[in-house]
Amino acid sequence: MTQAKNFERSITVDTPYDEAVTQTREALAEQGFGVLTEIDVKATLQEKRGVEMEPYIILGACNPNLAHRALDIDRSIGVLLPCNVVVSGRESGSKIQILDPLIMAAVMGREELQPVAEEAARRLGLVLDALSATGSARSTPGDRA
Repeated sequence: MTQAKNFERSITVDTPYDEAVTQTREALAEQGFGVLTEIDVKATLQEKRGVEMEPYIILGACNPNLAHRALDIDRSIGVLLPCNVVVSGRESGSKIQILDPLIMAAVMGREELQPVAEEAARRLGLVLDALSATGSARSTPGDRA
């Protein structure tokens, strides 16, 4: 069996879930990302399947300038947009996970997308840095270096 490439960057913080969601939205906005979609997975699974789980939300984050540049290169990248950001509750704190934009460029196989993906990765890295600074980040397996 082949080993999967790490497709996400993540941190675990001591910040309560609701506060972590708010701080994540704010940190995304500071880097030029708006939240286009929001999926409350916990509420959806409870309603549709009667399943209980920890608080878990998927935010569809988009930086319009970066998205425009990527779409100008290859319109089919739209199937990989927006960047998914997950905030989930833990017993003591929250975990924030962000899809690595470099994976998107690799999937597309278009070298000219690399600079756009690198800029998105840099900005999303700054989002995680900001959240780490406000929430006493803890290392967990798969966390970013």
